[in-house]
Amino acid sequence: MHFALKLYLCCNLFSLIRHIKLTVRNVYKQLCGFKSQNKCGFAVLVDPDKIDETGMRKLAKLATIAHVDFVLLGGSLLMVQQLDLCINIFKQESDIPVLLFPGSPAQVTPKADALLYLSLISGRNPDLLIGQHVVSAPVVKASGLEVISTGYILIDGGVPTTVSYMSHTLPIPANKPEIALCTAWAGEMQGKHIIYLDAGSGAKTPVNKEMITRVSVNIEIPLIVGGGICTPDKVYENAKAGANLIVVGNAIEKDLFLIKEMAEAAKRV
Repeated sequence: MHFALKLYLCCNLFSLIRHIKLTVRNVYKQLCGFKSQNKCGFAVLVDPDKIDETGMRKLAKLATIAHVDFVLLGGSLLMVQQLDLCINIFKQESDIPVLLFPGSPAQVTPKADALLYLSLISGRNPDLLIGQHVVSAPVVKASGLEVISTGYILIDGGVPTTVSYMSHTLPIPANKPEIALCTAWAGEMQGKHIIYLDAGSGAKTPVNKEMITRVSVNIEIPLIVGGGICTPDKVYENAKAGANLIVVGNAIEKDLFLIKEMAEAAKRV
């Protein structure tokens, strides 16, 4: 084949690949759209260590029917092989974007669509502020994932949670919205793309609506809220308070059929 033709084909191939990468990098754009339009999306959090293949396929079908916006995958002790398997199974059944919600630098795979690159800005553990990011940077850079810098803020949910135990950090008291706001401001001014208020997996009480509103109306970046949300009414309350994306894990893990009601509750706002 003539050299000029080879060069032309290669250039077109690289342009096509670049175009594909750019078109799939729309998760953050969608989150910003929720913020600018005062809307709320809904996401399901799945721990791949707690779900089998049958459950993953069932979840994918129910999530698609319910028009769930995103599925988050992650866990504190997750194995990468299990993560890849879950993503493969899910993508066979649904085209909902899969976001990684990693508990460690090892939980990164290019099979997902985006990565919530978490910095635990509410804690004082340097390893979770920047240390693990340095370790994971080469893998994340090479993955081709859409990387969404996330200011992760842990809020007291009434009981010790997996996140607080594994991170060796204290959560922000639930009755101190001003501390949550100042922490969110700090994250925003440092350049974080989103703020994530989380009461943690297994929380007895979710983030209260006063704190959600206080943070939401005073930041210009999207706000995600999760942890301890067990009912559609609570989803609606948090959405109305100003959350731009609500994440539910444990409640749906116990009853997959809650997906439809919860997704509808978020979108009613």
